[in-house]
Amino acid sequence: MTVCVFASSSSRIDNCYAIAASSLGSLLARAKMDVVFGGGGIGLMGRLADAVIENGGRITGVIPSFMKDEGWDHFAVSKMIVTSDMAERKKQMFAMSDAVVALPGGVGTLEELTEAMTLKQFGLYRGSIIILNTLNFYKYFIDFLEHMVSGHFLRSEHKGMWEIANSPEEVIELLWEKDGWHKDPRSIARI
Repeated sequence: MTVCVFASSSSRIDNCYAIAASSLGSLLARAKMDVVFGGGGIGLMGRLADAVIENGGRITGVIPSFMKDEGWDHFAVSKMIVTSDMAERKKQMFAMSDAVVALPGGVGTLEELTEAMTLKQFGLYRGSIIILNTLNFYKYFIDFLEHMVSGHFLRSEHKGMWEIANSPEEVIELLWEKDGWHKDPRSIARI
């Protein structure tokens, strides 16, 4: 199984988020799951990659050329795919993965997560989508998704597109479960 992990690149956030990212990286490596990530060397991306590498796991970075030119790539990731832009980066990451895990992050992570949800809603991505809700980071986002459902912007069935994990260990448990959300997502895509 190959797991795509979206995560913050900020190095200024509380260390508890970095500890969770490191823990997830270690658990993914020990579970023999391959990891695809945004290629960054700092923040949660960097901590995740460090942990995967330290535990003998396989990790592939996918980074846009402008970020590599800035020196933002992880120096120890041996397999680094350089893309022309951000859109190609996501396209590559989705194509390579069987599941998506979103760690806490900023607007980039949120955009990646919501694109995964959109693709899954239309049956264009079939993998699991797991939100790691470290310290209830995603509370307001999850509440907003519920607000979309209650306002009929999403069907109640769409809540099955994603799963919430409160710890890295829960992420691993959810990854082992077969994602059986909906056989024909397009049949319920229209509201």
